[in-house]
Amino acid sequence: MSFWEYLGNRHQQLLTDAYQQASLVFQCMLMATVIGVVIGVVTYRSGWAGNLATLGTSAILTVPSLAMIGLLIPLVGLGVPPTVIALTLYGLLPVVRNAIVGLRGVDPTLVDAAKGIGMSSAMRLLRVELPLAWPPILTGIRVSTQMLMGIAAIAAYASGPGLGNEIFRGIASLGSKNALNQVLAGTLGIIVLALLFDAAYVLIGRLTIPRGIRV
Repeated sequence: MSFWEYLGNRHQQLLTDAYQQASLVFQCMLMATVIGVVIGVVTYRSGWAGNLATLGTSAILTVPSLAMIGLLIPLVGLGVPPTVIALTLYGLLPVVRNAIVGLRGVDPTLVDAAKGIGMSSAMRLLRVELPLAWPPILTGIRVSTQMLMGIAAIAAYASGPGLGNEIFRGIASLGSKNALNQVLAGTLGIIVLALLFDAAYVLIGRLTIPRGIRV
């Protein structure tokens, strides 16, 4: 069976797996963004706290994905829970680091001006600092998403959802007539999803970042 015939016969299952993978990465990236930005906001004013946050999230990223999921299975079981926890943790580093860098890079004179017109600390953060730090934060989100798209394929090891199941089935049946088609279909599907996510982030950047800041 040719690759195109395989796609034609399996397109329904492949589309389902692709949707599950996209949904998984989107939700984990959303949680990683919220947690990462909060960590960045809490730690960016202090040099040691910012370094500790970066070091801690860097340490998480050094743990092999199979090992991370394997350690979580006894705690939360198979399926979606260990996958969601692992992907959220892996997505933190670029967001935390870029949030800290972006917030520290805001021009202090702008913050002082906002303070001078009576803005509270919370208002300055929400209306001045975070909007100006948004471009590097968005870059961190893009990097994290690309990483998670590949790491999510390992979710099949824990009976998780996504295109990784196609890849694992192909690897498990090496030598069969459709083994290569399965691995290739899963891999190409992940690449296409990663490109679509990145294109979406480019559009979000154009819609949310003023032209002057982009330049």
